[in-house]
Amino acid sequence: MHATPAVPRRQVLDTAVEVAIRLTIIGVVVVWSYRILDPFIMPIVWGVIIAVAIAPLFAKLTGLTGGRRGLTAVLFTLIALALVIVPTVQITDSAIRSTIELDRRWEEGTLTVPAPSASVREWPLIGDRVYDAWDTAHANLRTALQTYQPQVQAARAFAVAKAKGLVGGLLQTIIALIIAGAMLTYATGGEARVRALASRLGGARGEGLVSMSVATIRSVAQGVLGVALLQAAASALGMFLVHIPGWGIWTVLVLVLAVVQLPPLLILGPIAVWYFTIADSTVVAIIFLVWSLLVSISDSFLKPLFLGRGVDVPMPVILLGAIGGVILYGIVGLFVGAVVLAIGYELFRAWMQGQVEAEAEAATG
Repeated sequence: MHATPAVPRRQVLDTAVEVAIRLTIIGVVVVWSYRILDPFIMPIVWGVIIAVAIAPLFAKLTGLTGGRRGLTAVLFTLIALALVIVPTVQITDSAIRSTIELDRRWEEGTLTVPAPSASVREWPLIGDRVYDAWDTAHANLRTALQTYQPQVQAARAFAVAKAKGLVGGLLQTIIALIIAGAMLTYATGGEARVRALASRLGGARGEGLVSMSVATIRSVAQGVLGVALLQAAASALGMFLVHIPGWGIWTVLVLVLAVVQLPPLLILGPIAVWYFTIADSTVVAIIFLVWSLLVSISDSFLKPLFLGRGVDVPMPVILLGAIGGVILYGIVGLFVGAVVLAIGYELFRAWMQGQVEAEAEAATG
């Protein structure tokens, strides 16, 4: 046997130093690249979700334009931007008009708060305090606002912060739609690269995981986000037609509740009850109440219709993803968080299923 020649310590040290320098340079480049792309990560993720969700519809539209993907992508982007910007302008206009009206009534001294019901005192834990604060506001709103000035200031700061978040979310959505249009233009080549990367990272199961992720995105986008948008749009239409003050703000709240799997009736119900007290026509008030009930229960038949086309993601996963996304990223996180956590859940479930199957094969073998 021939002994392996010993490597000089100097050579080992030089090699280690060279490897450390290379890893440091690579690390610096990676961190620097991440910091540069960080402002665009959320719009890119949101754009990918939109592109994957509407890819089947985009394919059909491409057929109608004679296979011209570029033209189809431009048309999609323009239409999508119009569908986002026009309602946003309407909602914003409604919120501004409501604020101006409240300010005018405040200056004229005609802004009042209805008297509280005696049943408010029966609310557990907080009934007496809520009743006293409500009754004070009913008797003299200016005195009440001065009494609770710290709370009013905190509520005002919260509202301003959320308004800024909505503006930022709108800008991110506009950027995401443009990104989605660009991705759809080169969807074929992009899909091939993603599947190749998945195969490199995940081996034989890589492509299967990609297909499952695509199915999850489309399922959640259609069955949760799509239904929520339809409910919000129907709510906005009903409130707009009966001239509900601040209907734009209520529409945003309905959208949030629908995404986190809570019934829109939590918003529409009190509005419908209040509308009975000021409506000129009882028939119109009844129609609005029925409309609110239909909007609230519409998810019972819309969700199975859309969600059943993909994978069955548990509602708690959607709820946690939506809430966590809002906390981290604002209004856009409401949508992105739900989809990303659903994908993570499905990947974890697929991994667990693969482990169980491997153990079963080892036991039988």
